[in-house]
Amino acid sequence: MDESTAIDRLEELAEEFGIQIRYEPINLDEESTHVTGGLCQLRGKYLIIINSRSTLRERIHTLAEAMNHFDLDQVYIRPAIRELLDREADPSISRNTTEEKHSQLNKSEDGESC
Repeated sequence: MDESTAIDRLEELAEEFGIQIRYEPINLDEESTHVTGGLCQLRGKYLIIINSRSTLRERIHTLAEAMNHFDLDQVYIRPAIRELLDREADPSISRNTTEEKHSQLNKSEDGESC
């Protein structure tokens, strides 16, 4: 499966879960690490924010990592996408990068996270 198809399928999966996806430029200081985005909870609803400057591969990784926070057994997922999700969830296969650290959910005092 090519990357373009993979991202389309992951976006469809997020839509099935009622998760909004927003592609926005994430501006940080030049000295900061590159952030690709991640899963947030805003006003009780989940949202995936993806840096619009990220590569297609980084977007796939961010979407897959975000979707792995949900019970994916409740819906049918094509085998190729299931394999991709499993691969992204397995830390022994996943790349150890700063983008993974930044895409973890961080709860704020008011119960929202981003």
